Amino acid sequence: MSERDYDHTAIERRWQEAWAEADAYRTADDVEDPRYVLGMYPYPSGKLHMGHVRNYTITDAYARYRRMRGDDVLHPMGWDAFGLPAENAAKERDTNPRDWTFDCIETMREQMKSMGFGYDWEREITTCTPEYYRWNQWLFERFHEEGLVERRDAEVNWCPECETVLADEQVEGEDELCWRCGTPVEQRELEQWFLKITEYADELLESIDDLEGWPNSVRQMQRNWIGRQDGTELEFEVEDHGSVEAFTTRVDTIHGATFFALAPDHPISERLAEEDEEIRTFVEHEADPEGDEPNGVGTGLTATNPVTGEEIPVFVADFVLSDVGTGALMAVPGHDERDHAFARKHDIEIRPVIAPEPDDWDGETVPEAPEVSEAAFTDDGVLVNSGEHSGLDSETARERITEEVESAEWTTQYQLRDWGISRQRYWGTPIPVVHCPECGPVMVPDEELPVELPEFVNTTGNPLDAAEEWKETTCPDCGADAERETDTMDTFVDSSWYFLRYVSPDLDEAPFDRERASDWMPVDQYVGGIEHAVMHLLYARFFTKVLADHEGLEHREPFTNLLAQGMVQLEGEKMSKSKGNVVSPQRIVEEYGADTARLFMMQAAQPERDFDWSEEGVRSTYAFLGRLKGMVESHVEDAPAGADDAVASYVGSEIDATVAIATDAFDDLTFNEALRETQELVRTLRQYAAYTEPHAATYERGLSAVVRLLAPVAPHLAESLWARLGSEGFVVDADWPSAEIDREYVEKRRRLVENTRKDVRDIVEVAGIEDPKRIDVVVAPDWKYDALEIAVESDAENLIGELMGHDHIREQGDAAADYGQDLQAEREALSMTLPPEGEHAALEAAAWLLEREFEAPVGVIRAADAADDVVRKAEPGRPAIHIED
Repeated sequence: MSERDYDHTAIERRWQEAWAEADAYRTADDVEDPRYVLGMYPYPSGKLHMGHVRNYTITDAYARYRRMRGDDVLHPMGWDAFGLPAENAAKERDTNPRDWTFDCIETMREQMKSMGFGYDWEREITTCTPEYYRWNQWLFERFHEEGLVERRDAEVNWCPECETVLADEQVEGEDELCWRCGTPVEQRELEQWFLKITEYADELLESIDDLEGWPNSVRQMQRNWIGRQDGTELEFEVEDHGSVEAFTTRVDTIHGATFFALAPDHPISERLAEEDEEIRTFVEHEADPEGDEPNGVGTGLTATNPVTGEEIPVFVADFVLSDVGTGALMAVPGHDERDHAFARKHDIEIRPVIAPEPDDWDGETVPEAPEVSEAAFTDDGVLVNSGEHSGLDSETARERITEEVESAEWTTQYQLRDWGISRQRYWGTPIPVVHCPECGPVMVPDEELPVELPEFVNTTGNPLDAAEEWKETTCPDCGADAERETDTMDTFVDSSWYFLRYVSPDLDEAPFDRERASDWMPVDQYVGGIEHAVMHLLYARFFTKVLADHEGLEHREPFTNLLAQGMVQLEGEKMSKSKGNVVSPQRIVEEYGADTARLFMMQAAQPERDFDWSEEGVRSTYAFLGRLKGMVESHVEDAPAGADDAVASYVGSEIDATVAIATDAFDDLTFNEALRETQELVRTLRQYAAYTEPHAATYERGLSAVVRLLAPVAPHLAESLWARLGSEGFVVDADWPSAEIDREYVEKRRRLVENTRKDVRDIVEVAGIEDPKRIDVVVAPDWKYDALEIAVESDAENLIGELMGHDHIREQGDAAADYGQDLQAEREALSMTLPPEGEHAALEAAAWLLEREFEAPVGVIRAADAADDVVRKAEPGRPAIHIED
């Protein structure tokens, strides 16, 4: 069978034009079987990279698959178009962010179309357009009405030279310099706008357990970020500074508190830094909360333990964080690893006050204190060295101490903080607030939305603050002269609800159609990078819950199933411009075609795994598609007329098995498994055509199945081959192939056939047989199958004895004893095989594969018809092999 030229450029252009002309991917608003498939929309950086291609191939393949299964699929695309990079690019090129952004969008849109992604482009959204960000402003005002917006002072990074607030990523190096001018960055208090996500902290945490379609790692990252801790808040008297509240989850260890620690930015620390040079140096230059070791400096002060009355030294320590707990804590080095490391470094007493609970503990006696000089004991246990509390278990002690200490109370703390959305940048959604000297901050009326951005001015500081004409306005309430808010919104606001806008992108009365959104939501399958596991996904969950409470959305979670795709690497390293190891998708499409790029990436690894880009793998994939094209064309031009015999039956059963297994894999998004099955079927069909003239109906059914199984991943060539086979309509609209199989039977049959073929190869190689005259495959005798079944089901310690208790096995004498010993030795790994007649039938059906490979006749023989010395070697699942040379 000759291979045909594969003109990928012509094929892909033809079908992209055909799909566009037919509006093939348009999704109606009202459908019977909605299925929402979505990839995280990209920032328009200018060009697609391989991470984009992988992400969007995953969603495209799954959307196409669900469509072929009969679902009405919503598969949209848009642009996360606001943000600092566009503003920076505009400044560097002396242009404006809008023109830069839309140029990038146009380029990336054309690249996406060249990849064959099946998007409903009529639903495209772009977050930097007034038509979109109007609804950011509208939602901000609804959140404000519900008491979920607050304006208050917050600490920010400030560059005095540029006169602007900097994001954390704009502060460079250990010296914390402005990325633009190199000036040391200062910390300033500025009024900022916050969304009160903490109001939903409990629900955000508790409903994580319901996100069963999310990776466990992502769910755990969200739990950690929310950081709920139940514990005790109580007061320590600090010398010369009065009562200081500390939070602890282990108040049962309070008898072991040997020092007290304050965060570097705790008010007491800041006051002390004004007076003490050593403390000031530590606070301003040495404290490193992200360092490998806890560091600190003594204050010379003491704090009084409210339970023991003991005075303990006070330190300023960088492992204490002001936004976790109260910014002050009692340190118990005997029972906390971080406190232990600090205590050893500063030569502070390490006192054991919790002992492991003995296995035979009677609940009254006090166990021996553990040794904690080298390592802390961090589990719950029984109190020791704790005065009147000694002998209590940890849980009881926590309750009793909290009740006994006057200043103590049960409380819940969160690591999660309210979401500061203020950005002193130009390229973002203007916050719809007017500052009136009489009325204070006033919301812009709905009918005056959107508050549009003025023309961009390349200036230092906040560009909106310099837009004097735009800034000047009147108060909506009293009509007095007023000024617009010059902060813009964090771009995470855009992405916190964009998936809702897709269901009604042109709606002019509301951000989304409630009825349609409730029909389509939640997103059935969401795909994106693990780097968004916390912030974007947490904010999207928050917005969805608020919209469910106040805007009539029926669902409280945005995404049912989440897949965090792995990276595309080159020689083990992530592709990046700085490393010079970027592979251009455009070059790959030009040289090999979009189908090749898509198929290679999808077959290389499971979607969640990282994988290495391989030019050799790309070429191999391209060759595979060319071979498949040649097979289809040869079949069409020279239709076979072979017999419907045992070989055709075997091939037919392999077609059914491939379809069933690949379908399960597509359901699970394990595309690599589905494609491996499909490519193996192509190999079987090629072997079939090379062995004999195929049965026309069987062979064409196999080709038709292959084309449809590949259609989600290699849609252009699949479309071309579908038409070449004489099928009607687009393959994207075709019915998915169907087959019902006994999966366990198929796996046993395949394992049997492959093991048998491998054994023949090994014998031929070891024996040096160059030209086999005949190959006999001998199936094991029935009694061995019975013995195997007994061994699999038995829990008897003496397996051989149990086997010999069966007359028909004992009668086999030494053969039964030898086989019993083998079964005993491999007992943990034993599993059932096909029954003897099933093995015989499976091997007979697959004998042609051996005949073709070794060019020799093959006989499949039952044990009763074979020589005893050969039969003795045969076992269930591993027939004996006899080769005549």
